Amino acid sequence: MTKSWSIKYLIHIFFIAVVFGQPGTKINHVMEQRLSFITLGAKDMNKLKQFYVDKFGWTPISDKGGIVFFKMNGFILGIFPSDELAKDAQVPDNGEGFKRFTLAINYKSEKDVDEVFESLAGRGVKIIKAPHKTSWGGYSGYITDIEDNLWEIAYNPFLEMDSTGNVLTSH
Repeated sequence: MTKSWSIKYLIHIFFIAVVFGQPGTKINHVMEQRLSFITLGAKDMNKLKQFYVDKFGWTPISDKGGIVFFKMNGFILGIFPSDELAKDAQVPDNGEGFKRFTLAINYKSEKDVDEVFESLAGRGVKIIKAPHKTSWGGYSGYITDIEDNLWEIAYNPFLEMDSTGNVLTSH
């Protein structure tokens, strides 16, 4: 194992532990270790919603009042106009280029990843990087939605998931 590979692996495992937390994680005095919402600021909310409905086959749980919600496994993905989101956060609405984050969905096998990529390609989704073996021992590729949000579609042999795709951890 090379030093750079082991560092990448440790960073990846640390990221998984940080992002997914534990059921029953103790509440600390700073912030609870969990997510409730991820909200994407959309340039064109209706087009982005239709992308997720038409290309991913998802169904919104709510589509009223200028925001769209999709129920995910344990949290809500929201779509909200980017100018309104920036205004709410009191920051400039200039999120151009690489946004310094990716969204990821992990599957239980390389075959599952390939099938998802084949399905998405057939629906006209832009493939950024076809799935391949990774340096950390997994298998992944990237697609983007119509507003260039990066989605990693991956298989991680070190990640334990339940039957519904929720991440389990052993700590």
